[in-house]
Amino acid sequence: MIANVTCHIYKRNTSDMSNSIIERVETLRKYLQKNGLSAFIFPSTDPHQGEYVPQHWMTRQWISGFDGSAGTAVVTLSDAALWTDSRYFIAAEEQLKGTPFQLMKDGMPETPSIEEWICQQLKEGETVGIDGELLPLEGEDGWGSAFGKAGIKLRTDLDPAEELWEDRPPIPKNKVEIQLLEFAGESAESKIERVRQALREQKAEHLVISQLDEIAWLLNLRGSDVHCNPVFVSYVLLTQNDVTLFIDSEKLDETVENYLKSIGVSIHPYGKPAVKSTASNPIPAMKSVKNAAEIEGFHRAMVRDGVAMVKFLRWLKPAVEAGNETELSIDKKLTALRAEQDLYRGLSFDTIAAYGPHGAIVHYEATPDSDVVLEPKGLLLLDSGAQYQDGTTDITRTIALGPLTDEEKLDYTLVLKGHIRLALTRFPDGISGTQIDALARYAMWQHGINYGHGTGHGVGSYLCVHEGPHQIRHTWKPAPLHAGMTVTNEPGIYRQGKHGVRIENTMLIVEAGETEFGRFLRLEPLTLCPIDLTPVIWDMMTQEEITYLNTYHKKVYDELAPYLTEEEREWLKTNTKEWQS
Repeated sequence: MIANVTCHIYKRNTSDMSNSIIERVETLRKYLQKNGLSAFIFPSTDPHQGEYVPQHWMTRQWISGFDGSAGTAVVTLSDAALWTDSRYFIAAEEQLKGTPFQLMKDGMPETPSIEEWICQQLKEGETVGIDGELLPLEGEDGWGSAFGKAGIKLRTDLDPAEELWEDRPPIPKNKVEIQLLEFAGESAESKIERVRQALREQKAEHLVISQLDEIAWLLNLRGSDVHCNPVFVSYVLLTQNDVTLFIDSEKLDETVENYLKSIGVSIHPYGKPAVKSTASNPIPAMKSVKNAAEIEGFHRAMVRDGVAMVKFLRWLKPAVEAGNETELSIDKKLTALRAEQDLYRGLSFDTIAAYGPHGAIVHYEATPDSDVVLEPKGLLLLDSGAQYQDGTTDITRTIALGPLTDEEKLDYTLVLKGHIRLALTRFPDGISGTQIDALARYAMWQHGINYGHGTGHGVGSYLCVHEGPHQIRHTWKPAPLHAGMTVTNEPGIYRQGKHGVRIENTMLIVEAGETEFGRFLRLEPLTLCPIDLTPVIWDMMTQEEITYLNTYHKKVYDELAPYLTEEEREWLKTNTKEWQS
C-alpha cells in the first residue's frame, strides 16, 4: 500500500515570531557585511522551481515569517521588503507586523519591481546575493541585466540559511513508490519514447527535468517529500539512449530499484546534472492532457470525495447550531470523513475553513491563534481537497450558516452567476484560458466588483493540485486549452473585514462538436457536491442558469446516492431538489 502523503509545513509561532524575525534579520546583516554583500534575495522556490517546496528550502519563510506559497523577501543592510501577489495581501500584512519587512503589493502600479527597489537601495559597485540553486528562471537574465546596468554585482555562490538557520530541516529522504499502471494509464516506457520523439523533432540532444511533478509523471512514481504533493526530490537527464535519475539512494527500496532497472533508468546520486537542456520541455503539455484511465480515476475519486462532502455538509449546520464548532474543528471533521474513503492518501492542500471576515483572506489558514467559533449566521468559505491514488480533488463551497445580509446575498449570487456562465461556455479548441476569463467576471463587473486571483488552474492526476501550463486568468497566459485537460472554475468576491465568497468545481475539458469554423470544447464538471442555494437572489438568475443548476444537482444526486445511507440520501435529495423559477 502506498504511504499517505504527509502535509507538514513550517508553522508560525505568533507569540514571539516578530522578535525572532528581528533577530534573524540582524544576524543576517552581520553575515552580509562579513561576506561583502549589501543585500540578499530569498525567493519562495527550491532548486526544482516548485510552487510548494520541502521545508529545507523554505528560506523566505524562515527569514520573513510570511508563510504564503508565493513571495520574495529582500534584506539590505538597512531595510527589508517582501513582495507577494493579491492572494496574500491581507495575510502578509498581518504576518509582517512587528518585523523589519515592508509589504510590497506585487502587480500594483505603485509597487516597484524587486530589481528596481534593489537598484534604488544599493550603490554602484555594491553586491546583491542569492542562492544560485534557487535563482528563478527570470532572475538570471532580468535581474542580472538590471543590476549590471546599475553597476551592481550579482553573487550566486552563497546560502546564508545553511550557516544561520538553526535546526534547519534536512532534504527529505522519504521512500519513493510506484504509481500502478491501472491508475497511470500509460507506461513509463511509452512516455519516455514520446518525449524522445519530441526531442527528435526539435533536433535536441537531451532534456534536463527538474520539476518534481514532471519526474513523477514521466516515471510513474510517487513520493511524499513536499507538503501535500506526492512528489520526491530528484532530477532526470533524458537522452535518446539513456535516462538517469539523480536521487538519494536511501529513497529507493528493492522493488522500486528493480522497476527502474526494468524500464531502463539508471541511478545517480542526487544533484543537478552538469548540463543544460538543449530542448524546450514537452512534458507539461503532455501531462496536462489526461488519458482515459486518468479521467476514469478522476471520476471515481470525485464520487468518493463527494460522499465525504455530503456527510460533512449534512453534519455541519446542526453542529454549528449546537455550539462550540470552530474553523479548526470542522477542518478536522472533514479530513476524517475523507480519510474513510478508499484510496485516500492525504490532503491536496491545507484546508481553508474561513468564517465571516476570514473569508476575505484568499488563502487563509486557521491557526490556534486565529481560530474562531462558528455561529448560526453569516458565510463560511470552505476550500479543500484530497489526494486519492486515482485522482486529486479541489472544491470550494461557500455555505450560509444562518441569516445573511443583503450584501452577502448579492455577492454570492454574482459569484454563482460567474461560475455558471463559464461552465456553460463553448469555446474553440486551442484558445487560451485568458480569452474566456472575463465570462466568469462579467456579472460582477456590472456591479463594479472584481477579484485579483485567477479563475482556474489545472489539477494533477494524483499529483500537484496546481498544474500548468494552462490557466484561466485575466493576465495573459498563452498555453492553449485542449480536450482532456482538467481546470478549476472558481470565481470569487472578497470584502475585507466582512466576508468572502468563492464557488469552485474541478472541470474536465471535453469535445463540444465541430462546425465549419472548427472544433469546439466545453467544461464538464468533475466535482460532485451540492451548491448552497439559500443565499441566491433568484430574481437575478436567468432561466438558463437555473436549468444548469438543476441539471448539475440531478447529476450530483444520481451519482452519489448509491453510496449514501437512507438519511444521507434524504438530505441530499432536499439539497439538490429542482428549483422552479
